[in-house]
Amino acid sequence: MSLFLIFFFLVYGVMHLYLILKVRAVFSFNPEVWFCIIPWMMVMVSSPYLVWVSERTAPEPLARVIAYTAYTWMGILFLYVSASVPIDVYRLLTTLFSLPSPSRAFALFAPLIIALSITIYGYLEAGDIRVERFVIKTQRLPEGRRLRIVQISDVHLGLIIRHRRLRRILDEVRKAEPDILVSTGDLVDGQMNELEGIDVMFREINPPLGKFAVTGNHEFYAGIRESVDFIERAGFRLLRNEGVTIDDIINIAGVDDPAGIRYDPSSGPSEARLLASLPRDRFTILLKHRPILEEDSTGLFDLQLSGHTHKGQLFPFGLITRLYYPVDAGSMRIMDGSYLYVSRGAGTWGPPMRFLSPPEVTVIDIVSRHNGEKQG
Repeated sequence: MSLFLIFFFLVYGVMHLYLILKVRAVFSFNPEVWFCIIPWMMVMVSSPYLVWVSERTAPEPLARVIAYTAYTWMGILFLYVSASVPIDVYRLLTTLFSLPSPSRAFALFAPLIIALSITIYGYLEAGDIRVERFVIKTQRLPEGRRLRIVQISDVHLGLIIRHRRLRRILDEVRKAEPDILVSTGDLVDGQMNELEGIDVMFREINPPLGKFAVTGNHEFYAGIRESVDFIERAGFRLLRNEGVTIDDIINIAGVDDPAGIRYDPSSGPSEARLLASLPRDRFTILLKHRPILEEDSTGLFDLQLSGHTHKGQLFPFGLITRLYYPVDAGSMRIMDGSYLYVSRGAGTWGPPMRFLSPPEVTVIDIVSRHNGEKQG
């Protein structure tokens, strides 16, 4: 078991213990009640593992029920703890300074009301696909030329994100009328059950200059061979440490997610060497799942498109992604005049909800500097 999983289950277990102690501080349940509560908590602590097992062994309807139950509980608990800890810290401070303090019942139920309210809102926000627009002016396009790139990222097709949600995402893609469609990783989730027919939905979209994709970490978690097969059946050209020049006007390069080193040690040229091999007089887009900037690549691309962060997906986890990445959502201008754009993603991972991080489809217009378009 990796250190990440050990850390995750340790933290997740402590969160359940925290909830049990808060319940115990308010209610004096008899042993029979605790005999029901404690096993439930133990099952919920291990529920991410149960989802992993069920997606491989259980019938698809049962696996979906287990996934929805496990991940909805995870979302509620995360939100509960996030709301509860500040209240408990305040209670501690008021006790230390002999000030009026909220009751234990308030400290138990107020965060619960907050968590359940956000959960309901979060389900609605997760389905509210926003269209974000970004305009880049460049001298690398012929005068009067415009290219429209539509980016989707972090769709996480699997047990939870299915045909209905994907249809809403692709409706926004169609409305944008892209010249090129790109997927910047995590198109599939760890669960690839019953994805038949979904590839057909993608094949119905045929931008004139093509569809391109790169791997995210979840393509490797789901199984790289199965993921590659699905992505290619969906009509994407998967760029795995390679680049192409399209219509002699634009370069698109794509690199594998670092998770591939563990699951698939084969690799191509370095990112910098890959970018340096492309024609320098063409506008160059780098597709890279994680929004990490490589120093050696500076000046070798005009636009890096990334995802991965979900902007935290559930506040306050966005505060963590802001600390780790140079930008966790939206655009950032790099010193050499190139740009990094990070999508919030179109789907969800784990809890099927979002809070203060609505899903997005991104429309990027690349226009000639000479045609009078304003900078985005």
